[in-house]
Amino acid sequence: MATDYDAPRKTDEEQSEESIEELKARRHDKNSGKVDEDEAEAAESFELPGADLSHEELAVEVKPKQEDEFTCMSCFLVHHRSQLADTKKMICRDCAA
Repeated sequence: MATDYDAPRKTDEEQSEESIEELKARRHDKNSGKVDEDEAEAAESFELPGADLSHEELAVEVKPKQEDEFTCMSCFLVHHRSQLADTKKMICRDCAA
């Protein structure tokens, strides 16, 4: 694109006014294509703390603790024996650090 160096230049105020007007015009253009979402439908997808989940089924298979695993007495997670940092306290490496 060619630049006309002889054309009158705009001041900073004029440029900022134009850019603000352009931004406002673009904002209205972007929002015009959006569909308003129903608030009730959007709220159904959120689960609130303490919500009744008795009708939900567990989708994860729970296996009992294996012989080569231990339960950390600090974080209460089940880890492999290789993660054991203290055999007396039964603490994992993450909690010992």
